[in-house]
Amino acid sequence: MGTTHQYAFGAQQNQLLATLPAEDLSRWQSRLELVELSLNQVLYAADRSPEYVYFPTTAVASLMTMTREGASAEVAVVGNDGVVGIAFLLGADSAATDAVVQSAGRAFRISARFVKSEIEQSCGVMKVVMRYAQSVLGQMARTAICNRHHTIEQQFCRRLLLGLDRLPSDELAMTHELAANLLGVRREGISMTAHKLQDAGLIRYRRGHIVVLDREGLEHKSCECYAVSKKEYRRLLPLKLAA
Repeated sequence: MGTTHQYAFGAQQNQLLATLPAEDLSRWQSRLELVELSLNQVLYAADRSPEYVYFPTTAVASLMTMTREGASAEVAVVGNDGVVGIAFLLGADSAATDAVVQSAGRAFRISARFVKSEIEQSCGVMKVVMRYAQSVLGQMARTAICNRHHTIEQQFCRRLLLGLDRLPSDELAMTHELAANLLGVRREGISMTAHKLQDAGLIRYRRGHIVVLDREGLEHKSCECYAVSKKEYRRLLPLKLAA
Protein backbone atom coordinates (compact mmCIF):
# COMPACT_ATOMS: atom_id res chain seq x y z
CA MET A 1 0.00 0.00 0.00
CA GLY A 2 2.81 2.40 0.93
CA THR A 3 4.65 1.65 -2.34
CA THR A 4 1.55 2.42 -4.40
CA HIS A 5 1.12 5.78 -2.65
CA GLN A 6 4.80 6.59 -3.13
CA TYR A 7 4.58 5.86 -6.85
CA ALA A 8 1.38 7.87 -7.13
CA PHE A 9 3.15 10.82 -5.51
CA GLY A 10 6.25 10.35 -7.66
CA ALA A 11 4.20 10.28 -10.84
CA GLN A 12 2.94 13.77 -10.03
CA GLN A 13 6.48 15.04 -10.73
CA ASN A 14 5.62 14.67 -14.40
CA GLN A 15 2.96 17.21 -15.36
CA LEU A 16 1.42 15.02 -18.06
CA LEU A 17 1.00 12.08 -15.70
CA ALA A 18 -0.42 14.46 -13.11
CA THR A 19 -3.01 15.58 -15.66
CA LEU A 20 -4.34 12.06 -16.25
CA PRO A 21 -7.64 11.18 -14.60
CA ALA A 22 -6.95 9.51 -11.23
CA GLU A 23 -8.75 6.28 -12.14
CA ASP A 24 -6.60 5.91 -15.26
CA LEU A 25 -3.33 6.72 -13.52
CA SER A 26 -4.09 4.12 -10.84
CA ARG A 27 -4.03 1.40 -13.53
CA TRP A 28 -0.55 2.50 -14.56
CA GLN A 29 1.09 2.35 -11.12
CA SER A 30 2.44 -1.20 -11.29
CA ARG A 31 3.75 -0.63 -14.83
CA LEU A 32 5.58 2.65 -14.28
CA GLU A 33 9.31 2.07 -13.78
CA LEU A 34 11.54 4.86 -12.46
CA VAL A 35 14.83 4.85 -14.41
CA GLU A 36 17.98 6.96 -14.58
CA LEU A 37 18.70 8.57 -17.95
CA SER A 38 22.28 9.50 -18.80
CA LEU A 39 23.60 12.41 -20.83
CA ASN A 40 23.49 11.75 -24.61
CA GLN A 41 21.47 8.56 -24.12
CA VAL A 42 19.40 7.85 -27.24
CA LEU A 43 15.87 6.97 -26.13
CA TYR A 44 14.85 6.15 -29.67
CA ALA A 45 16.24 6.69 -33.13
CA ALA A 46 14.41 7.97 -36.20
CA ASP A 47 12.67 5.29 -38.25
CA ARG A 48 12.67 2.80 -35.35
CA SER A 49 9.83 1.72 -33.10
CA PRO A 50 10.61 1.87 -29.35
CA GLU A 51 9.56 -0.61 -26.69
CA TYR A 52 9.01 2.14 -24.11
CA VAL A 53 7.86 5.73 -23.84
CA TYR A 54 9.34 8.01 -21.16
CA PHE A 55 7.77 10.52 -18.80
CA PRO A 56 10.71 12.62 -17.49
CA THR A 57 10.74 13.95 -13.95
CA THR A 58 14.21 15.53 -13.68
CA ALA A 59 15.70 14.59 -17.08
CA VAL A 60 15.32 16.63 -20.26
CA ALA A 61 15.35 15.20 -23.79
CA SER A 62 15.61 16.80 -27.20
CA LEU A 63 13.80 15.72 -30.34
CA MET A 64 16.53 16.10 -32.94
CA THR A 65 16.49 16.04 -36.72
CA MET A 66 19.57 15.60 -38.88
CA THR A 67 20.63 16.27 -42.45
CA ARG A 68 22.36 13.73 -44.67
CA GLU A 69 25.62 15.60 -44.07
CA GLY A 70 25.31 15.17 -40.28
CA ALA A 71 24.14 18.67 -39.29
CA SER A 72 21.52 18.64 -36.55
CA ALA A 73 18.94 20.87 -34.91
CA GLU A 74 16.46 20.50 -32.08
CA VAL A 75 12.78 20.69 -33.02
CA ALA A 76 11.24 20.21 -29.55
CA VAL A 77 12.19 19.88 -25.87
CA VAL A 78 10.59 17.33 -23.54
CA GLY A 79 10.99 17.33 -19.78
CA ASN A 80 8.68 17.04 -16.81
CA ASP A 81 5.98 18.62 -18.96
CA GLY A 82 5.41 15.62 -21.22
CA VAL A 83 6.31 12.31 -22.76
CA VAL A 84 9.11 11.16 -25.05
CA GLY A 85 7.51 9.05 -27.76
CA ILE A 86 4.31 10.93 -28.59
CA ALA A 87 4.46 9.88 -32.26
CA PHE A 88 4.19 6.19 -31.34
CA LEU A 89 1.28 6.82 -29.00
CA LEU A 90 -0.61 8.36 -31.91
CA GLY A 91 -0.14 5.27 -34.06
CA ALA A 92 3.07 5.95 -35.99
CA ASP A 93 5.33 2.95 -36.60
CA SER A 94 8.39 5.20 -36.32
CA ALA A 95 9.30 8.84 -35.75
CA ALA A 96 11.02 11.37 -37.97
CA THR A 97 13.33 12.48 -35.14
CA ASP A 98 15.85 11.09 -32.68
CA ALA A 99 15.15 11.50 -28.97
CA VAL A 100 18.38 12.26 -27.08
CA VAL A 101 18.88 13.03 -23.39
CA GLN A 102 20.37 16.53 -23.03
CA SER A 103 20.16 16.77 -19.24
CA ALA A 104 20.69 13.61 -17.20
CA GLY A 105 18.08 12.70 -14.62
CA ARG A 106 15.14 10.46 -13.92
CA ALA A 107 12.06 9.43 -15.86
CA PHE A 108 9.22 6.98 -15.59
CA ARG A 109 9.21 4.52 -18.45
CA ILE A 110 6.29 2.36 -19.46
CA SER A 111 5.44 0.01 -22.30
CA ALA A 112 4.48 1.93 -25.43
CA ARG A 113 2.08 -0.86 -26.38
CA PHE A 114 0.30 -0.59 -23.02
CA VAL A 115 -0.17 3.19 -23.29
CA LYS A 116 -1.46 2.85 -26.86
CA SER A 117 -4.07 0.37 -25.63
CA GLU A 118 -5.01 2.78 -22.83
CA ILE A 119 -5.54 5.55 -25.37
CA GLU A 120 -7.94 3.30 -27.29
CA GLN A 121 -9.89 2.33 -24.17
CA SER A 122 -9.99 5.58 -22.16
CA CYS A 123 -11.41 8.86 -23.42
CA GLY A 124 -9.64 10.62 -20.54
CA VAL A 125 -6.22 9.32 -21.56
CA MET A 126 -6.89 10.04 -25.23
CA LYS A 127 -7.91 13.63 -24.43
CA VAL A 128 -4.72 14.31 -22.46
CA VAL A 129 -2.44 12.71 -25.06
CA MET A 130 -4.09 14.52 -27.96
CA ARG A 131 -3.83 17.87 -26.17
CA TYR A 132 -0.17 17.27 -25.42
CA ALA A 133 0.46 16.29 -29.05
CA GLN A 134 -1.07 19.59 -30.12
CA SER A 135 1.25 21.48 -27.76
CA VAL A 136 4.30 19.66 -29.19
CA LEU A 137 3.23 20.54 -32.72
CA GLY A 138 2.90 24.14 -31.60
CA GLN A 139 6.39 24.06 -30.08
CA MET A 140 7.78 22.63 -33.32
CA ALA A 141 6.08 25.33 -35.36
CA ARG A 142 7.44 28.05 -33.08
CA THR A 143 10.93 26.54 -33.24
CA ALA A 144 10.82 26.58 -37.04
CA ILE A 145 9.79 30.22 -37.30
CA CYS A 146 12.19 31.24 -34.51
CA ASN A 147 15.16 29.61 -36.22
CA ARG A 148 14.27 31.35 -39.47
CA HIS A 149 13.41 34.87 -38.34
CA HIS A 150 14.93 35.59 -34.93
CA THR A 151 18.46 36.40 -33.83
CA ILE A 152 20.85 33.89 -32.26
CA GLU A 153 20.52 35.79 -28.97
CA GLN A 154 16.73 35.45 -29.02
CA GLN A 155 16.94 31.75 -29.93
CA PHE A 156 19.52 31.06 -27.22
CA CYS A 157 17.45 32.84 -24.57
CA ARG A 158 14.36 30.91 -25.65
CA ARG A 159 16.23 27.60 -25.35
CA LEU A 160 17.61 28.45 -21.92
CA LEU A 161 14.12 29.29 -20.71
CA LEU A 162 12.67 26.07 -22.14
CA GLY A 163 15.33 24.14 -20.27
CA LEU A 164 14.72 26.03 -17.03
CA ASP A 165 11.01 25.27 -17.15
CA ARG A 166 11.81 21.55 -17.17
CA LEU A 167 14.50 21.47 -14.48
CA PRO A 168 14.32 21.77 -10.67
CA SER A 169 17.12 24.37 -10.49
CA ASP A 170 18.42 27.50 -12.22
CA GLU A 171 21.46 25.66 -13.60
CA LEU A 172 21.70 23.97 -16.99
CA ALA A 173 24.45 21.63 -18.16
CA MET A 174 25.12 23.04 -21.62
CA THR A 175 28.34 23.66 -23.51
CA HIS A 176 28.59 26.20 -26.32
CA GLU A 177 29.00 23.32 -28.75
CA LEU A 178 25.82 21.62 -27.53
CA ALA A 179 23.84 24.85 -27.74
CA ALA A 180 25.08 25.38 -31.30
CA ASN A 181 24.02 21.84 -32.27
CA LEU A 182 20.59 22.29 -30.71
CA LEU A 183 19.95 25.55 -32.52
CA GLY A 184 21.69 24.58 -35.75
CA VAL A 185 24.01 27.60 -35.68
CA ARG A 186 27.77 28.20 -35.55
CA ARG A 187 29.54 27.73 -32.21
CA GLU A 188 31.16 31.15 -32.52
CA GLY A 189 27.73 32.77 -32.54
CA ILE A 190 26.76 31.01 -29.32
CA SER A 191 30.05 31.95 -27.63
CA MET A 192 29.58 35.63 -28.47
CA THR A 193 25.98 35.55 -27.28
CA ALA A 194 26.81 33.77 -24.01
CA HIS A 195 29.55 36.30 -23.23
CA LYS A 196 27.17 39.16 -23.96
CA LEU A 197 24.50 37.73 -21.64
CA GLN A 198 27.10 37.11 -18.94
CA ASP A 199 28.42 40.67 -19.19
CA ALA A 200 24.82 41.88 -18.81
CA GLY A 201 24.50 39.90 -15.57
CA LEU A 202 21.78 37.58 -16.90
CA ILE A 203 23.75 34.32 -16.75
CA ARG A 204 26.98 32.88 -15.35
CA TYR A 205 28.83 30.41 -17.55
CA ARG A 206 31.58 28.06 -16.37
CA ARG A 207 32.87 24.73 -17.66
CA GLY A 208 29.77 23.68 -19.52
CA HIS A 209 27.31 24.89 -16.90
CA ILE A 210 25.01 27.87 -17.25
CA VAL A 211 23.41 29.44 -14.18
CA VAL A 212 20.55 31.84 -14.86
CA LEU A 213 20.91 34.87 -12.59
CA ASP A 214 18.11 37.04 -13.99
CA ARG A 215 15.22 35.09 -15.45
CA GLU A 216 13.09 38.18 -16.03
CA GLY A 217 15.91 39.78 -17.97
CA LEU A 218 16.33 36.60 -20.01
CA GLU A 219 12.63 36.61 -20.87
CA HIS A 220 12.94 40.23 -21.97
CA LYS A 221 15.81 39.31 -24.29
CA SER A 222 13.94 36.34 -25.75
CA CYS A 223 11.46 36.57 -28.61
CA GLU A 224 7.73 36.01 -28.28
CA CYS A 225 8.10 32.33 -29.26
CA TYR A 226 8.88 31.24 -25.72
CA ALA A 227 5.87 32.96 -24.15
CA VAL A 228 3.50 31.80 -26.89
CA SER A 229 4.53 28.13 -26.53
CA LYS A 230 4.24 28.26 -22.75
CA LYS A 231 0.82 29.89 -22.89
CA GLU A 232 -0.41 27.29 -25.38
CA TYR A 233 0.74 24.41 -23.18
CA ARG A 234 -1.07 25.86 -20.17
CA ARG A 235 -4.22 26.38 -22.23
CA LEU A 236 -4.22 22.82 -23.51
CA LEU A 237 -3.16 21.03 -20.34
CA PRO A 238 -4.37 22.77 -17.18
CA LEU A 239 -3.46 20.70 -14.12
CA LYS A 240 -7.07 20.83 -12.93
CA LEU A 241 -7.80 18.03 -15.41
CA ALA A 242 -6.10 15.65 -12.97
CA ALA A 243 -8.96 16.05 -10.46
